[in-house]
Amino acid sequence: MENFTCQETIETIIHRTMKMDLTWDWSCGVAYYGICRVYEVTGEQKILTELKERVDELINLGFEGDWTVNKCAMGHCLITLYEVFEDERYLELLLSKVDYLEKRALRFGDGVLQHTVSNHDDFPEQAWADTLFMAGMFLLRMGILLKRQDLVEDALNQYYWHIQYLQNQTTGLFYHGYDHLQKSNLSACYWGRANAWCAYTMSQLKRLLPEAYLYPKFMDVQASLDEQLAGLKTYQSEKGLWRTILDDVTSYEEVSATAGIAAAMVANDNPLHRKYIYRAIPGLLTNVAPDGRVENVSAGTAVMKIIPDYQAISRQWIQGWGQGLMLTFLAECLDNPHITSLLVENETQEEDNEYITSR
Repeated sequence: MENFTCQETIETIIHRTMKMDLTWDWSCGVAYYGICRVYEVTGEQKILTELKERVDELINLGFEGDWTVNKCAMGHCLITLYEVFEDERYLELLLSKVDYLEKRALRFGDGVLQHTVSNHDDFPEQAWADTLFMAGMFLLRMGILLKRQDLVEDALNQYYWHIQYLQNQTTGLFYHGYDHLQKSNLSACYWGRANAWCAYTMSQLKRLLPEAYLYPKFMDVQASLDEQLAGLKTYQSEKGLWRTILDDVTSYEEVSATAGIAAAMVANDNPLHRKYIYRAIPGLLTNVAPDGRVENVSAGTAVMKIIPDYQAISRQWIQGWGQGLMLTFLAECLDNPHITSLLVENETQEEDNEYITSR
C-alpha cells in the first residue's frame, strides 16, 4: 500500500474485513481478534460498532451443534465485547465455550487438548500449534476474566505440553503438529503460520497474566519464546518476510506468518529484534491492496503428510486470518513506542518521496 498512514491502513483493512461473510469459526475468530486488539490499543469506540452489530446478528441467528477447538477462537472478540458492553449474552457464550473445553473437548496425555476442526475425531491424539491461539490463549483470558485459577493453570499446561511436543530446541523452531499415538511430528515441517501461532500467543502471556513471574510454567513459556525468536530471525528473507516453510529458501514468502511472527517480536520487545521488525514493515505493507485485502496469505492448512504439500496451498484469496494477523501486527506496533516511531518515520519518508517526485 503506497503513501499509507498506519491509521488509514488499519481503517481500510477493517472495512474490507467486515465485508467478508464470516461466521462462527476460526477465520472469523482471528479476524475479529485483530479488530479488537486495535480497539484495545487505540480506545476508538467506532472500531467496535460494526463488529458488535455483526456479532449480535450471528447471535440472533443462533448456533447449532457443539463447539470445536477452532470455533473457540471466536471467544476472543466476545471477551472484548463483554468487557466493553457488559452484555450477558456474550458471557453466556463464553461460558459455553469454557464448558466445552473442560468437559467435552478431546484430550490426551497430561490433559492436552487434541486439535479439533469438527465434532468428529478427525485427528486422534494430535497436538497442533494452532490450538494455542484458538483455545490456549482463550482459556488464559477466561481464567483471568472469571478469576478462576484452574483455567489459568489449564492454559499454562497447554503451553507447556505444546512446547514439549512441538519445539525443536536445537533450532528453536516449532513443528506444525505432533501425533501422540505415533510419537512423531508427522511431516516435521517448520510451517510458518504454526510458528506465528506459537510465537504470538506466547508473547501475550506477560501482558495478560498478572504477576506472570509467579507461575513456574510461565518461565518455560518465556524461555521457549526467546529461543524461538532467536531462531526465527535467521530465516527472515531479504524482503523482510518469513516463508511458508521457514527453512526452505525455495518456499514462497507468506504474509500471515510474517505478521504473526513480527507481532510477537514487537510484543516481546527485545531491542535486538527491532531491526528485524523494521525490515518486516515495508514487506508487510506492500502486501496490503488498496481495498484493504491482505494478500499472499495461505489458505487453511492441515498438518500435511509430506512437506512439499505445504507449497501447494493456495494463496490467491482473502482470508480472515490474514486480515486479523495484519491488524494484530499494526496494533502491537501502535502499542510499542519504539516501533511506533519506526512507523512514523516510514510515513514521513513516504511523504518526502512523494514531494520530491512531484517537484
